[in-house]
Amino acid sequence: MTVVVPILLLPKDVDLPVPRYQSAGAVAMDVYAAESKWLLARVPTTIRFGFALAIPEGYEGQIRGRSGLAKRGISCHLGTIDSDFRGEIMGLFTFVPDVAETDVKSAYQVDRGDRIAQLLVAPVTIVRMMVVDALPDTVRGAGGFGSTG
Repeated sequence: MTVVVPILLLPKDVDLPVPRYQSAGAVAMDVYAAESKWLLARVPTTIRFGFALAIPEGYEGQIRGRSGLAKRGISCHLGTIDSDFRGEIMGLFTFVPDVAETDVKSAYQVDRGDRIAQLLVAPVTIVRMMVVDALPDTVRGAGGFGSTG
């Protein structure tokens, strides 16, 4: 199924590539940094992507990290883009250097035009909460973190 998502390239960023799939089987599109920034170790930093979207009602956008950057210590914090949001899309990134390396870097340079994150557009389910006096029993019950092994 193909869904059309209108994209507005911001005036100063029209030279950047439009988010796109990198392979036939990709489920998320790569997005590009609209600005150069240094990611200082352990300091959450926003990076602009240079566009706004009109995600159709019944869908959401997700900003996710790229595995190649995660391998270098760059985390992109998962972000949700609601269908009624029309502002510039940005990502929140943190650089966590590998302390096991002998040459530990204290910052990572992101350049304008770098593939920095991924955009996934997916259908959503709208739920209605129903307050009850008790929940149905399960084998797991209230077992939390690590309770299943």
